[in-house]
Amino acid sequence: MAGAPERIVASDNPAVMAQAGIIVVAVKSGDTAAMANLIKDHAADDAVIVSLQNGVGNVALLREMLPGRQILGGMVPFNVVTHSDGIVHRATSGALVVERDAADTASHFAVPGLSITATDDIVGVQWGKLLLNLSNALNALSNLPLHTQLQQRAWRRLYADQMAEGLAVMRAAGIRPVSTTSIPAEWTPRLLRLPDGLFAVLLKYVMKIDANARSSMWEDLERRRTTEIDYLQGIVVELATRYQIPTPLCRRVMLLIKEAEASNSGSPGLSAQQVRGLA
Repeated sequence: MAGAPERIVASDNPAVMAQAGIIVVAVKSGDTAAMANLIKDHAADDAVIVSLQNGVGNVALLREMLPGRQILGGMVPFNVVTHSDGIVHRATSGALVVERDAADTASHFAVPGLSITATDDIVGVQWGKLLLNLSNALNALSNLPLHTQLQQRAWRRLYADQMAEGLAVMRAAGIRPVSTTSIPAEWTPRLLRLPDGLFAVLLKYVMKIDANARSSMWEDLERRRTTEIDYLQGIVVELATRYQIPTPLCRRVMLLIKEAEASNSGSPGLSAQQVRGLA
């Protein structure tokens, strides 16, 4: 059966890439350049490279470092939790999105239980995912499960206010984000601000989140790894500086994550009021 576990061969030897027709890049954004060098040294020239990474700059970097190769952007909408026993658990719903190409590469990823959507606007999709990923840092700072956090209006308002800053910056830059949910990106902040009961009803129709869901940034702090904050809130702040748009909350959240990284103590377990600087 396609995608059966027994067909998977794991190796940490980059030489295995010589046999691959499709190479999926799924490393953290800060490791993209190193991965590009491994691909350059080991992969066949005609291998298709698909970036399934957070952030909006990885495809451009891969194309810069690997000229002449076919590189496609992609987007993973769902949350994944890594357990200590090596089991990877998918904790939220959503379908993968891959940039459309003449060879219909996206269709080669499809296996039972994992649907794939091809898109002609991967840039918009990745910016839409960046907006959603602004919650990653909040989850890392709170030390709460995602589902628990989303049930609390104070945390949702923080999320909404960050998204509003991001949307303002994108409008100034002429960027049109494509929502990765059934709700248009521009509507999301106001829906996040709804009272708890109304939002709980809405969430059931938009996304499934189980009790194990945590953000990858929370996991990074817990495992004492460098986070991707520079590629999420950091990108918003960088663009905001260029277009002179105020983004005080995104900037504060970015600094709080950097403080947590520097402390090397895992998630700081802050309250929503502490994140805002009100407590």
